[in-house]
Amino acid sequence: MGTLAAGGTVGILIPPSINMIIYGVLTNTSIAQLYIAGIIPGILLAMMFMLTIFIACALKPSWGGRQEEATWTQRFSVIADFLPPFAIFFAIMGSIYLGWATPTESAAIGVIVALFLALCHGRLNLRMLRSAFEGAMRTTAMVMLVIMAAYFLNFVLSGIGLTSQLNEFIVSLDLTKYQLLITIILFYVVLGFFMEVLTLMITTVPIIAPIVFSAGFDPIWFGVILMILLETALVTPPIGLNLYVVQGIRKAGPIHDVIIGVVPFVFAMFAMIAILIGFPELATYLPGIMK
Repeated sequence: MGTLAAGGTVGILIPPSINMIIYGVLTNTSIAQLYIAGIIPGILLAMMFMLTIFIACALKPSWGGRQEEATWTQRFSVIADFLPPFAIFFAIMGSIYLGWATPTESAAIGVIVALFLALCHGRLNLRMLRSAFEGAMRTTAMVMLVIMAAYFLNFVLSGIGLTSQLNEFIVSLDLTKYQLLITIILFYVVLGFFMEVLTLMITTVPIIAPIVFSAGFDPIWFGVILMILLETALVTPPIGLNLYVVQGIRKAGPIHDVIIGVVPFVFAMFAMIAILIGFPELATYLPGIMK
């Protein structure tokens, strides 16, 4: 259960990610560069999750359950099931980084590829299209409402001078840039216990981002750090959304089982943040090549 809850968080780090879009809008940061910046850290975090599972099962083999046997023919046969989602992924990301389309236009390309795949599988019909349209409208309405609220919040914060006052207060503390970063990380960890991820972003990024950028940190790099912090918020009680999703699927047993199971993965996320602080090139290398 901990594996499911933690593994489900990697989606906001590996593109395409709605959370990265919102961060990019809030901070006027390139969404395309944010997307490509999350690839290496996302893969490394997934590998760290694998290592966490390996160590846990080595210490207590019973946690690994019963091992399933499969021939290499069976293993290769299921690879075909991964090709359709990979085709959509590469159509979206490839069109952006080959310079064929903007992030907005690449979404339309993804829709065309998805419709073609649905047609090839005999699933393209009016009922499916209606369901897809309704889902798209709900998601679009949610994201646009979030962005509108974010712009309004930015306007209010600028109007009352809160951002500048907070900047002055932080400067008066005379913290080094890394002391400031650690303080902000702890700030997000604590808020992640009590706030939903999108709400957390909207209410804090307009205030925190100018302070971080003025300290000399790269906006792309900090965006990746923030995504990992948001991942911890998804799996830390009492508001960790993924905990309740997994518990809801489970339908029986106490939720503290899920919380206990996710603890090792939270430490893996903190380790990934420490690695990115020590080696920021992991997040900035690919965007640098892109420039």
